[in-house]
Amino acid sequence: MATAPTQGRHGPLTGVRVVELAGIGPGPFAAMLLADLGADVVRVDRPGGAPLGIDPARDLTNRNKRSVIVDLKAADGPARVLDLAARADILVEGYRPGVAERLGVGPEACHARNPRLVYGRMTGWGQDGPLAPRAGHDIAYIAVTGTLGMIGAADQPPAVPANLLGDYAGGALYLVVGVLAALHHARETGTGQVVDAAIVDGTAHLSTMIHAMLAAGAWQDRRGTNLLDGGCPYYGTYRTSDGAYMAVGALEPQFYDEFLRLLGLPEHAGAHTDPARWGELREAVAARFATRTQKEWTDVFESSDACVAPVLSLRQAPHHPHLAARGTFTDHAGLTQPAPAPRFSATPTAVRSAPARPGDGTAAVARDWDLPALLQDDA
Repeated sequence: MATAPTQGRHGPLTGVRVVELAGIGPGPFAAMLLADLGADVVRVDRPGGAPLGIDPARDLTNRNKRSVIVDLKAADGPARVLDLAARADILVEGYRPGVAERLGVGPEACHARNPRLVYGRMTGWGQDGPLAPRAGHDIAYIAVTGTLGMIGAADQPPAVPANLLGDYAGGALYLVVGVLAALHHARETGTGQVVDAAIVDGTAHLSTMIHAMLAAGAWQDRRGTNLLDGGCPYYGTYRTSDGAYMAVGALEPQFYDEFLRLLGLPEHAGAHTDPARWGELREAVAARFATRTQKEWTDVFESSDACVAPVLSLRQAPHHPHLAARGTFTDHAGLTQPAPAPRFSATPTAVRSAPARPGDGTAAVARDWDLPALLQDDA
């Protein structure tokens, strides 16, 4: 029996207070995820506008948040942040190591005000190590972990997976797991701690299964030659007659058999177990996909277990029938965007508010967090 939603809640983290020191990339995304889950996230923006020049009204990573403006270089700036930290459960920052300390809002200063605080630090290289003080971006972080080198065709340069693998999978998601685990510990013991979420650590951790296969001799340490990296002809993408693509993942024997049946290539039934035949299988599959449009092949495979799907663009994805039926994307304030995930039976989540504009939540935060000083000489 399904559990009835808890009245008056906006997600499982309702009642959790989070301070986000404004940054770019994985830090804001991690704070957005906490906000999507119901936390009261207050973003501390700097005076002077958005870091990336994006219209704040369209910066979806600031949805479900409130914003105040604090100049940390002003005389009273650090004190205002420490006042927020004193009332918070979690603080998230993404500065280079040592910067928060120099600004007067590092872990020691925050824990002096609030010993239970979970202090989350989001960086690429981590808080220590030879590269810790150096600049970097997603592509460099995933490069040294071995994961970038896995992606792409064997005879082509590594393919860049946008900044999804490092910034968001290896960075933001690990920060969220870390701060929530530390929050559980703080509530059990009354003691907060620092969570050092480094993109290099998280991205390396994501490749654990591949390292297991490598150790077992089931993975070659070069891209485009393995079961899951495009080297296998029944796990990859193929161009259709209209220039679009289909994705194939027919790994298990029963799925492979269904794939060949619907594709019309029964003569290749034994080719999946013989890598020596993979070349001819790939050519046959490619030639067959090239005879019809993506829509035609989608119709062929959509009611089967062949594990074949159309490769859609960002604008096409919200209109896919399955995603539309589940509400995987949602529209709020005129912006189509991914809906909060995952889903909860008792404490459902939602996009509750449009992206927070810098400073627009000052009065409400001052009231709700009992911080009238935020209203004094507000920037």
